[in-house]
Amino acid sequence: MQVSIETTSGLERRLTVGIPANLVDQEVEKRLKDAAKNVRINGFRKGKVPMKVVKQRYGAGVRQEVVGDTIQRSFYEAVQQKAVRPAGQPQIDARQLEEGKDLEYVATFEVYPEVELKDLEKLEVARLDADITDADIDDMIKTLQKNQASFVPVKRKSKKGDQVVIDFDGTVGGEPFEGGSAKDHKLELGSGAMIPGFEKGIIGMKTGESQTISVTFPEDYQVESLRGADAEFVVSVTEVNGEKLPALNDEFFAKFGITEGGEEKFRQDVSENMAREKSRASKNKVREQLLDGLLAANPVELPAALVASEIDAMRQQMVQQYGEMAKNLDLKALLPDDMFKAQAEKRTSLALLISALVSKEGIKADPAVVRSLIEDAAATYEDPQEVVNYYYNNEQLLASVEAAALEEQAVALLLTKAKVSDKKVSYEQLIKADGAEAE
Repeated sequence: MQVSIETTSGLERRLTVGIPANLVDQEVEKRLKDAAKNVRINGFRKGKVPMKVVKQRYGAGVRQEVVGDTIQRSFYEAVQQKAVRPAGQPQIDARQLEEGKDLEYVATFEVYPEVELKDLEKLEVARLDADITDADIDDMIKTLQKNQASFVPVKRKSKKGDQVVIDFDGTVGGEPFEGGSAKDHKLELGSGAMIPGFEKGIIGMKTGESQTISVTFPEDYQVESLRGADAEFVVSVTEVNGEKLPALNDEFFAKFGITEGGEEKFRQDVSENMAREKSRASKNKVREQLLDGLLAANPVELPAALVASEIDAMRQQMVQQYGEMAKNLDLKALLPDDMFKAQAEKRTSLALLISALVSKEGIKADPAVVRSLIEDAAATYEDPQEVVNYYYNNEQLLASVEAAALEEQAVALLLTKAKVSDKKVSYEQLIKADGAEAE
């Protein structure tokens, strides 16, 4: 096998491979002989069909199959011979396929970049921590109550957080437009479900009241003809419903798996969940700072094939939200590459950098870290041990956790090299703000 390789540009390589004709012809002959033992052709007994007839009938198809297999096998032998790592599938250009002549093809592909990590000791991290106070627990319980809240009719002016039932008719330039009117429409004030100014105009109205609300459609509104247009809506409020929080009783606690111990046990569980969330948030923020710093200090030339693969993966992940609807959608038009490109490039860069760090430092997935990640994921389930067992009995799931463990160990190693400063913030800051905002 003759192999030559050249660099065409950046990460792109062009591999030219020549295969002696006799190797291909011998394999074609062998497969035709094997086929002759079983083929059935009218006028001949099974296994007695002359090779000339077998070749006339099946020769072209068998040769095409052999050529395909030979190209696939020889390509991977060739890249090993030339010590290159293809990133993505090659583009094959077959230059010589004629029977009796040497097989020749050209494979064009990208390779993985050479990654040399630097400035790891210059990474800076603000490690955040927070105390969980009784007031924080009260706020969290209030949030849980709101999530279970119902709406009941009230005889007062509407306010933010209320649910109103309205009829409305909209016009632009005095003319009605498609989708501009509705009856018995339920709207939570402050939800941001309507165009800017619409909900604000309803706040302060009572049941039975009507008024005209003037608004302007956003410049990026989905209906092109309405972008930036001034509109008027005649709005009638038929119901104002205020939020009613559920009582803190056994019925409410049972919804969160608390069947004994009452409010004291419920508060304890809420506090423990908040502690887990605090720990997770703190670690995530450290991780974000380390990885952002690693990216900034180590720009990587990216193979387009890897970025394209990541874009496809992100698109498919989003498509799952559409379910059966996705079958009838033009996904490329609805979810274009540009929508994912920046994030895909960041993910690809980080994957290459983490892989280089893991390889350089000889990091192996620590069984204890794997176990910790699995137990952490299982902690919120009713039967954590059942979830743990499920992970360990599923090779694919376990492999994904081992990959996460490698990344966590790599981040832990980066943390030992970085300059770390500890800072106390409020629980809300730690959970909601990134490191820069908390500053």
